[in-house]
Amino acid sequence: MKKLYTFLLMCLLVSAGYAQKVDFKNGIIKVDGNDWAKMTVLKTNFGLTKTFEVFSLSGEKLIIAAPATEFEADKSDNSMMYYRLTFLTSNQVGIFRLAALSQEKSFLKLITSDNILEGNVTSDSKVKELIAMRGASPTIAVDYTLVRRDKIWPVDLKQDRTIEQEGKIIGNFVPKGGNDQVSYYEFKIPSGVLVARVSFTGGNNAQNFELFTAKDNLKRVIPLPQNQKILAASADIDQYQFTVKRIAKWLVDNSYL
Repeated sequence: MKKLYTFLLMCLLVSAGYAQKVDFKNGIIKVDGNDWAKMTVLKTNFGLTKTFEVFSLSGEKLIIAAPATEFEADKSDNSMMYYRLTFLTSNQVGIFRLAALSQEKSFLKLITSDNILEGNVTSDSKVKELIAMRGASPTIAVDYTLVRRDKIWPVDLKQDRTIEQEGKIIGNFVPKGGNDQVSYYEFKIPSGVLVARVSFTGGNNAQNFELFTAKDNLKRVIPLPQNQKILAASADIDQYQFTVKRIAKWLVDNSYL
């Protein structure tokens, strides 16, 4: 056991000996005291985030790193944030996690750890390996922002299958086929983002519908009681427009549309 501890201690000492010292001062990145590259830093979002541009020592722009705000933050770890790194001379792009409170230090550690520079350009193979080994695959953050309006107004369906309230288009519905028993529809907000998929039986006399809502990834059955029995209905908007309208009203009342 003593020999094992001795071996592990030696490994740690060797690793520490090979640890790089990375500094950034006066626009120059230094690795173990040697000039490695140039870098400019642009503060954004009132100084909360930074954008980095890395140049070779001869002045050729190599890397642009900027916050990738279109991705959902990791709810389990708010100490990290996503950055998009564009490697210009290698024509490659990767998404990486950097420390939110020390973006500059985290970025420098990332790009210098694998010695991705070869002269005045980045190594294509090493950049590819860096992306594969240390890159992230975050989920795109979908914008479910609804149209602002007074929800006291009635919900109306139009012939172009848009949905209006207070004279504003708040979304649209799309028939997705079906059969003699089940009908399928999708509902979207004006930006084209899917908010719900529904299915129901009974046509215009449906008493409930099966609902999937995208923003919370929930699937359930929603009661849709209807006392008045509809025997015949105009199909100028949709053959099941009465049920579609009641579903649209439910989506509005529950802040999905």
